Amino acid sequence: MSLQRGTAVTDHQESAFPYPRTCPLQPPREYASLRAEQPISKVTLASGRTAWLLTRHEHIRQLLASSHVSSNLAHPGYPLHFDVPAEVMERMRPVLLAMDPPVHTAQRKMVLPEFTVKRVLQLRPRIQEIVDERVSALLAGEGPVDLVQELALPVPSLVICELLGVPYADRAFFQDRTRKLVSVDADPEERNTAHGELHAYFAELITAKEADPGDDLLGRLVVKNRETGTFDHGELVGMANVLLVGGHETTANMISLGVVALLENPDQLARLRDDHGLAPQAVDELLRYFSIADQVTSRVALADMEIGGVLIRAGEGVIGLSASGNYDEAVFPGPDRLDIDRGGRHHLAFGHGIHQCIGQNLAKLELEIVFTTLFARIPGLKLAAPAADLPFKDNMGVYGLHGLPVTW
Repeated sequence: MSLQRGTAVTDHQESAFPYPRTCPLQPPREYASLRAEQPISKVTLASGRTAWLLTRHEHIRQLLASSHVSSNLAHPGYPLHFDVPAEVMERMRPVLLAMDPPVHTAQRKMVLPEFTVKRVLQLRPRIQEIVDERVSALLAGEGPVDLVQELALPVPSLVICELLGVPYADRAFFQDRTRKLVSVDADPEERNTAHGELHAYFAELITAKEADPGDDLLGRLVVKNRETGTFDHGELVGMANVLLVGGHETTANMISLGVVALLENPDQLARLRDDHGLAPQAVDELLRYFSIADQVTSRVALADMEIGGVLIRAGEGVIGLSASGNYDEAVFPGPDRLDIDRGGRHHLAFGHGIHQCIGQNLAKLELEIVFTTLFARIPGLKLAAPAADLPFKDNMGVYGLHGLPVTW
């Protein structure tokens, strides 16, 4: 496939990080040259901070499995891509992704039972019902339609809102604020305002749950917390924020990108249509293929450590590029090719180690149901614009599509 965009690639040692994509369906071209020639290198971020960049699968796994690194965003050496004012950093409570043991261990243990394979599979009938409703709404109208607004965003938003006990009517509010938070081009004041508004929203939500828990995930968490004292009020607010925002943003982007990738690879789509039993491995391959949260696997060294023969000193930031690790030829032969028969379950799309994505079972199930249902019920689905012309989220911390016009 060739969907080349942009200008010629410059020397990675002189270019700003992050690198632009020249093909919207694949990682930046610099990743491959770095893996081959300089798998561990120093880069300068937009914030002015420097960090080590890891591009090989084995090195990234080593980083994420290490007990000598921290996820603490407030650490002065953490590789933040944009500056956060001191007063905002002080106001921010650590959330699960930015915590270290033993606090992280205790809080993750409290939430993990809600996302086991067994628990998530109990949601299958309701997720299927939600997807069927959205696809029926598509078929009731005429194309072209924006699949992001009509399917990719509503499905995970409805699922996570029902699971957590959040009013679905508020989805426009948290989707708008989330978009500002993950945009690398957002005005700092606008980003800080969005953070404050989300914090206020979740503080009010948790206060309501503490008064009347109800039978939903956040309510159950409040009840369990009364017995264990694992969280304080602010930490419960942070957990609600992480679960709600993380539960819709990443999955929505994977739905839209996955649809494009399958339509652009009709042989792979035909395999999936002919055998829905291939859905789990198709989802894993699509997750590997895109790795939309490429830089969430950032850390700061707490002690001198060696990775791949390179000495990383205490206090230095390290970024494990999951999208590069997922294209490592030593682990995934022919990585540029979408191959749902690959069986590459050791991808890094959900991270690795103690911070591996807690909601991965739910995300995978949603994606399986969406892809099998959508293409079974609308076999003539096609893009209403060339793939290279689609509005990809080049300026966002989580990759995806702003819109996806389709017809049938």
